[in-house]
Formats: sequence, C-alpha cells, structure tokens
Amino acid sequence: MGTAPQLLLLLGLLGLLLLARAGAWGAAGDESRETAAVRALAARLLGPGPAAAFALSVERTLAAGPGTDVFVLSGGGARVRVRGSSGVAAAAGLHRYLRDFCGCHVAWSGAQLRLPRPLPAVPGELTEASPYRYRYYQNVCTHSYSFVWWDWARWEREIDWMALHGINLALAWSGQEAIWQRHRVLDRMRALGMTPVLPAFAGHVPKAVTRVFPQVNVTQLGSWGHFNCSYSCSFLLAPGDPLFPLIGSLFLRELNREFGTDHFYGADTFNEMQPPSSEPAYLAAATAAVYEAMTAVDPDAVWLLQGWLFQHQPEFWGPAQVGAVLGAVPQGRLLVLDLFAENQPVYTRTASFGGQPFIWCMLHNFGGNHGLFGALEAVNRGPAAARLFPNSTVVGTGIAPEGIGQNEVVYALMAELGWRKDPVPDLSAWVARFAEQRYGVAQPDAVLAWRLLLHSVYNCSGEACRGHNHSPLVRRPSLQMNTTVWYNRSDVFEAWRLLLKATPNLTASPAFRYDLLDVTRQGLQELVSLYYEEARAAYMRQELEGLLRAGGVLAYKLLPALDEVLASDHRFLLGSWLEQARAVAVSSAEADLYEQNSRYQLTLWGPEGNILDYANKQLAGLVADYYVPRWRLFVETLASSLARGVPFQQQQFNSDVFLLEQAFVLSRKRYPSQPQGDTVELARSTFLRFAPRKVAGTR
Repeated sequence: MGTAPQLLLLLGLLGLLLLARAGAWGAAGDESRETAAVRALAARLLGPGPAAAFALSVERTLAAGPGTDVFVLSGGGARVRVRGSSGVAAAAGLHRYLRDFCGCHVAWSGAQLRLPRPLPAVPGELTEASPYRYRYYQNVCTHSYSFVWWDWARWEREIDWMALHGINLALAWSGQEAIWQRHRVLDRMRALGMTPVLPAFAGHVPKAVTRVFPQVNVTQLGSWGHFNCSYSCSFLLAPGDPLFPLIGSLFLRELNREFGTDHFYGADTFNEMQPPSSEPAYLAAATAAVYEAMTAVDPDAVWLLQGWLFQHQPEFWGPAQVGAVLGAVPQGRLLVLDLFAENQPVYTRTASFGGQPFIWCMLHNFGGNHGLFGALEAVNRGPAAARLFPNSTVVGTGIAPEGIGQNEVVYALMAELGWRKDPVPDLSAWVARFAEQRYGVAQPDAVLAWRLLLHSVYNCSGEACRGHNHSPLVRRPSLQMNTTVWYNRSDVFEAWRLLLKATPNLTASPAFRYDLLDVTRQGLQELVSLYYEEARAAYMRQELEGLLRAGGVLAYKLLPALDEVLASDHRFLLGSWLEQARAVAVSSAEADLYEQNSRYQLTLWGPEGNILDYANKQLAGLVADYYVPRWRLFVETLASSLARGVPFQQQQFNSDVFLLEQAFVLSRKRYPSQPQGDTVELARSTFLRFAPRKVAGTR
C-alpha cells in the first residue's frame, strides 16, 4: 500500500479522469454549429467585411485529448486562418491574433479594432493549448450586482466577450423567471462550445413547506447579513427526510426537461450560513443528499461548489468538517471553486481540496464597487503556483468578481493566464503593451501612467490591501474612518497628470477617455481621504476654522466636482442604472419597485441599512444626492459640536443621517441617462483646481 500522499495523488488522478468524462466536449457533428457561431461572433465584432478576411473553423482533432482546448493561427495578408478545437478555442485564437498581431483590444468598456492592412503575417503556424481544462467565469453575486437588468443585446455582448477571452465554463442562472431569455443565453453559450452550469437543489425550502407537510424534518438556520428573520433564517431540510430527494430530483428533472443539460450543476448549502451541526457525520450526510438528488436525475452530474464557505468561516470549517464535505462526493464529481485564491487560497490548507479537482479563481471585486484596485503580482503568480503545488488537482482558472465593468486591466491579465503555463515574465512590459493595444497607439506618457498604476493601486499587498472600497467618500462619515492605503497617493496624482499630458494624442480614443475619467475619479477619492484627515485633525484640536476650511472643500467643492466629471460618461450615470431597472418592468408599480430596489442596493442594502454601503458605486447623481448630503451633515454636526462645546455623538448622527439616506432610496427623482460635458476638459480643470501643487508642476 502506498503512502498517504501517493494515495491522494492516485485519487486525484481518478477524479480528473471522471471529470473529463463528465464534461466531455460535444460530438463531431457540433463542429459545424460551433464554426457558424464563431463566424457570426467575428462578424458582430469586426463587421461582415473585415470578418470575411478570417477563415474560422472548429476541428475537434486539434485537441490532444478530452477537454484540451487548442487553437492554431496561420496566414496573413488577405486571409488569416484560425482553427480551434472548439468554438471557444477558435474565438480565443481570433482574439489572440487581434491582440498580439494587430494591436487590438476588446473590453467591457468598448473595443479598439483598427486592423492593419494588409493583415500581419503569422510566422509559420502558431499553436497554443490551454494548460487548463476549464476557464471559469462569474460569481453567483454577479447576477445581482451587474447582470440583473440586462436585455438580450447586452447578454450577447457579454457572451462574445466570454468566448473571445477563452471562457468555457460559466454559470447560467440568469432568467429563471424569464424562460425565453434563458433559452437564448444557454443556446448561444452552447453554440460556442461553452459548458453552462445550471442551478441544483441545495436543501433550502420555504417555511410554507411545514404547513403542507407538518411532519417534515427541517431546521431553521440563523440570520444573514444583519437581517432579521423576515428576510433570512431559511429552512433547511434534514438530509434524511424523504422530501429531500423528492424535491431535489423534481426540481432538476423539470429544469433539464426545459433547458437540457451539460451535466454541471451549482449548489451551495452552507454558503455564509453556519450549519446546524459541526459533526462530520451530519455535514457528510447533508452533502451526500444534495449530490444524490442530482445523480438521481443525471447520473453524469458534476457538482460545482463554491469554496467560499471554507474561507469565510475558517473557525467553523476545521480539517474534519472540510474533509466531511469533500469526502461525501465521489472523487471527480465535485469541482470546487477556490473563489478568493489570489488573496486567501484554500487549496494550500486542504491538501488540494482532499484530491477533488478545483479551479483557481480571482474574485477581485466586491459589490461592484468602483475604485482602482488589483493584486496583479499575486494574480500573475497564483495559477502556476497552484499547478506546482504537491499533488495538485487544479483543473482550471476562474474569473469570479461580484461585479464587473471596472479595473479592466486585471481581467485582461487573468483571462490571458488561462492560456499560459507560466506567469507573465515582465508585468511592466505587459502593461505597456496593454496600454498600446487599448488606445491603438504607443503614447509614452500613457505608458508611464500605467506603470505607475501597476506598481501602486494594482500592486495590492499587506494588511492594508482590501478589495472592498472603504474610502471615506463612499462610507457613512465618522471620526473613526480608516484612510490607510497600500500605495503612495502621489503615484495616483502623477498618473493623473501624465494621462492629461497624453490627451493631445489620445482624445479620440473612447477607452482613453474612460480611463482618464476613472483616474480622475480615483484622484478625487484620494483627495477626499486627505481632506477628511485634515478636518478630523482640526476637530480633535478644537479648531473650528480649520474644520470648516477642510470640511468645506470636501463637501462643497470636491464632491460636486466629482459628480460633474462622472456625468460626462454614460457608464457613470445613476440615471442609466435606474432606467435599466425600470425598462424591464411590465407596469408602473413594478417599475417603481425595481427602481427602489436598485437604489437600496447601492446604498442601504436593506430597510435598516443592514449591509450599509456594501455595493457602493461612484455615479453622477448618487454622489450629488447621497454622498454629498451626508458629508455636509457630518461637517455641520462637527462644527455645531465645537460651537456648543459638546462631544460629537456618533449614534445620534447615525440616526440623523439615516433619514437622508432613506429619503434618497424612497425618492422618485429622475436623473439624466445621457452624458453631459466633455470628460477631457472636466478632468483637466478638476486637476488644476484640486491636485496637490507639487504634482501639478508648480512651486
């Protein structure tokens, strides 16, 4: 008998073989369907004329084995040939050619697609194979923080983005209430060779089940997120109750009858919820019940499990508890998402998830927050380190943000790593190429700006590093706010100056204008922290004049200037977000409800501020009517405290400011959904007004 590590390795290899079988790619007959889908994608991206210069095809025989994605590039001049082992592989090959041979760029904020004529030649044949079986995308939260109000046109663009970036495994939880839209999303994903992950029954049932089935064995779980039991405390079926397999199999059978299946299912029984028992036997039984309900309907089922629970509550999930969950599913039938691996990997302390296959994921963003942030060095090294881990069972890379549409450089790198065995050798050179591709021209000042950002805001490390925006700008004011950051703020101000210097050459680039606004926004965010520190210090010294001077700049000048800059780009408009919500409603009452829910999400996140400011964003209108009023009230309250000689009462302030916050949520004020003003001119004038003088180039 072998040693324990050898046995674990053998079990892991068995699991990978089972997983490859369960996730086997489509039959050879699907080649023509996937070829047609990727050709249609190219036409949408480039236009029918330019797309005709690319001979795109799907050829299963290119793959070295089951689950291996490969693309081959050749040709040039009037015709470039792109062959892929799947539709996704062919799309990724097209993107690779556009990016690295043509200097193009495709991102959420738009695309830069100026093709050289003639098309650059590929030396010989370029063959690239992904070292990973899966390149995963999405987070269960993304469907609320980003996707919630999307129509089909927006979903189509997203699926194109996914394919071009090599994504072949993704959640398909959208539109459970709107079957027609769900079919369109699933059909397009499958046409491109992606594997959609459908939801499965995790064991949670409504309270009404106890009325219909009085003898049912359920446990009411605890509250979640500071909500009372009117909004949380769900009921969990006991794993041995006869209703568990009945409900679980009925749900999945109906789901598969309507939508078909690719054999991958997502379910999270204890995500951010403490189980009713820490006994390994209970945890194993609860896990097995979920899996058995899947296999009762689909014998080839693979369970996609978020590993977040092990990271989120490490004090509960000890080795015995983790082992009970991981060991309750046959090896290779559980695929674990190591969801926050760039910051707090779980595979390293669970012996590669006990031999179960896992995906190394970058979470990066919480709540869809705005704010320049990233840990590019950690992201760059992480997937390769996971592959080299002893007895590693890593089978993929993953992009798993709670919200998208921000920090696009981070996602460009992560997507590229899904096709690399080793880290990018020189991130400084990589980010210079990124800037050139993004703007369509090599501009030295822009490159310098990006390198400053790479080594500052995008080099998050240490205890001050956090992916959730805790800037005072977007938090309820207090005297205890943390303004510590992991970088020198002067680097942000200098990057701001350099981008402004680059404007004569880059003003025509939509991506540049977006980045200039985003860096301007970040610069103002940094200044809010600095003026807050100054105002707080003046208050603590009981200097009313200093408090009014610093607090006045913050609340009456900086924040209104930020709102004006944000208003110049449609992607930073509160009006756009609210109009999307109203547009999907079928009645005026429903439109009002959706709008109110949208306002709640950005602010109070519950009727009592239950998860206050968790999903904070910096949008024109939100800054003016939510952040500005509460900062003005804070400064006025501090000034009154000094004038009257009484201590500042945080609890009383919280009660007072809640009324302002609630008034914003309940308001029906309409906001512009079209941009106003010129981003470049507003960024320049804002810099000249507020940037620290030494950065602005004056003495």
